[in-house]
Amino acid sequence: MTGMIEVSLWRGKADGRYQTYQVPQRANQTVLDVVTWVQRNADPTLSYRFACRVGMCGSCAMTVNGRPRWTCRTHTSKVIEDGKLEIGPLANLPVIKDLAADLTRFFEKWQRAKGVFAPSKTRKDPIERISPASAPRIAADAAIECINCAVCYAACDTVRWNEDYLGPAALNRAWTLVNDVKDAGNKTRLAAIAEAGGCHACHSHQSCQEHCPNKLNPTASIAGLKRRTMQAYIKGEL
Repeated sequence: MTGMIEVSLWRGKADGRYQTYQVPQRANQTVLDVVTWVQRNADPTLSYRFACRVGMCGSCAMTVNGRPRWTCRTHTSKVIEDGKLEIGPLANLPVIKDLAADLTRFFEKWQRAKGVFAPSKTRKDPIERISPASAPRIAADAAIECINCAVCYAACDTVRWNEDYLGPAALNRAWTLVNDVKDAGNKTRLAAIAEAGGCHACHSHQSCQEHCPNKLNPTASIAGLKRRTMQAYIKGEL
């Protein structure tokens, strides 16, 4: 492939602006390749985040033509429009600089959702056998492959409208733990996710499911949490 791509990159912080660069078009070129070319050949001050480059870490997530994506797995040939690309930081998060978003708020909401495993046994106890075919294990397995890339958080309309909303990733994580029979933290976890900004704040727009690079369905996980918290409320556990 020959020719040039007109690439607009966000520069600065929240009050920054898009700056345009001419980048050579290459065969099998990814959006991350484009950003890297600019940093190495046009402007070494460009800030962005990446690590594995093979779709395992999720750290290269950015907004490409208005849609949050992993840039290392997004080929320019699939998203280029009229020879142009617009690349910015993830939405719904503060901007550190240029294409690097601050994920502090994202992970703080994981903590609020009690997204940490609470062991019910000690090292001295025998290992509990869990059938892979059990309903709780199947429910947990369907949601467990989240790698914290924050694409769903950036795509979520409810996060945009309600800054207290925990977000799809944190609630999806809570759902995996709610279904883990080895976990002992469900009482406090259900109380946390039933509060204002928890699972009942979700509007079920399914933007998280549509954009998730790992094909997870946080909307389904959140619906499960809505049912589980309601059951706990009826039983007097909340």
